[in-house]
Amino acid sequence: MTPSTSGTAPVRAALTGSAAPCWVNLMTRDLRSAQEFYGPVMGWSFRPGRLGQEFSVARRGDVPVAGIGAVATAFRVAVAWTPYFAVRDADVAAARIRERSGTVAVGPLTLGKGRGALAADRDGAGFGIWERTAPATSPPAPDDYAHAWLRLRTRSAFDAAIFYGEVLDWASGRPGACEVAYAKDEVVVECGGRQLARIGSGAVEAAPDPLVRPHWQVNFPVADVGVTIGAAREHGGSLVEELTRAEGREATLTDPDGGLFTVTDVHRASDAGPA
Repeated sequence: MTPSTSGTAPVRAALTGSAAPCWVNLMTRDLRSAQEFYGPVMGWSFRPGRLGQEFSVARRGDVPVAGIGAVATAFRVAVAWTPYFAVRDADVAAARIRERSGTVAVGPLTLGKGRGALAADRDGAGFGIWERTAPATSPPAPDDYAHAWLRLRTRSAFDAAIFYGEVLDWASGRPGACEVAYAKDEVVVECGGRQLARIGSGAVEAAPDPLVRPHWQVNFPVADVGVTIGAAREHGGSLVEELTRAEGREATLTDPDGGLFTVTDVHRASDAGPA
């Protein structure tokens, strides 16, 4: 947490981004189609990624927001938005995943300025790990506006907190480590004093509904949920679920390729309430 020099509230580091505890990435089948959908729906622009012609970086203004890679077919994985968590050593983290009955599907591989792996926890929720080997130079999100935050829907929030804590060094007391707290029936993960993720119980591994199966849900803040729903439908997406909470509206959508994502008019994860 960086002290403010203007006498205002402290400015905290971004939760997601190239220099943050987490980065979000869409694994899709066709890069151009994904850009043609997310550009008008989310107001993003795109620049080529450094990982090859099948990768690009989505930006809000000049700030990197997310990665998009047309690798679902090559990696034989489902189209999905996936969080990648920062680790000190990708090989150590991958070994920890396997030791705790998780699965490492791809990697660790050397990619650009780091090494990464695609994995799943023991209940089947997909996630990635990322070891940065070069310093990040991208700017953080402006003010208190997070790029995205996360919810994990899982079988047991307590068991999941133990799994991810041991893999990712949460609540380890190490400098920069994320902290874990319990709020009612949820686990809350905080990094630098701000919520990165909430973990809730009740998911069913064999459920036919993808919203009920264990999964990481990526939430993007938008100015107007209704406008975003309309834009998604106009460009080939669909509405899966819409909720109105005391703190704001949110909607879960699918892109034309089947990738699930959530938009909300709540701009701070700390205001997002229970998962």
